Amino acid sequence: MAKGLTAAELREEDQESLVQKLKEAKEELFNLRFQAATGQLESHGRLRAVRREIARIYTVMRERELGIIQTVEKESSDA
Repeated sequence: MAKGLTAAELREEDQESLVQKLKEAKEELFNLRFQAATGQLESHGRLRAVRREIARIYTVMRERELGIIQTVEKESSDA
């Protein structure tokens, strides 16, 4: 998963890609927690970053659900 995703970048994604990114982030968080439990984790800061990415994804999904932001529709140019 790309590091440092901002909320603005996530708002440009469609719903399916948000769900995919959420799944990937949750898998990464699981793996990081497993590494931390076994003493193999090198970067403890990554745990925090992944948790924040998950929170950002959930926030964007909730904003769309409540209608706070509109779903971005990709426009095709006819030029």
